[in-house]
Amino acid sequence: MTTRADFPFFHPFRVRYSEIDGQAVVYNAHYLTYYDTAIFEYYRAIGYDQFRESKELLEDWHVVKALVEYRAPLTYDLEFEVGVRVAKMGTSSLTYALAIFPKGEETLLATGEVVQVYTDQRTHKSMPIPERIRAMYRAFEPHLA
Repeated sequence: MTTRADFPFFHPFRVRYSEIDGQAVVYNAHYLTYYDTAIFEYYRAIGYDQFRESKELLEDWHVVKALVEYRAPLTYDLEFEVGVRVAKMGTSSLTYALAIFPKGEETLLATGEVVQVYTDQRTHKSMPIPERIRAMYRAFEPHLA
């Protein structure tokens, strides 16, 4: 069972009116936006200026897999947190495990997985994750060492 203790990083959100659908729950596509935002904030937490580096080095991440597993609804005005951890670091890829919990609570509302591949932006071909980036992840999540 996935718990809050499984995640070294959380980013807070609040469900906005524009994110709910006719059933008064968060429309499914917004879950991926929450996951993407939480991953970007995770970058900041580990000291990785991904936006600057991608522009300077012409190297960046491509999302090759994105999965949302719904458990319970997110409703208007709900304060919640997305937990982020790297489940696996490969030669050129990162697999993120994500989970959504109500703010400060243990109830699991959704889980997810996002796989990113590090790429040369001139060719859009995969390339090994540079050691300087690997070191940032390992410092934040020692299990990746």
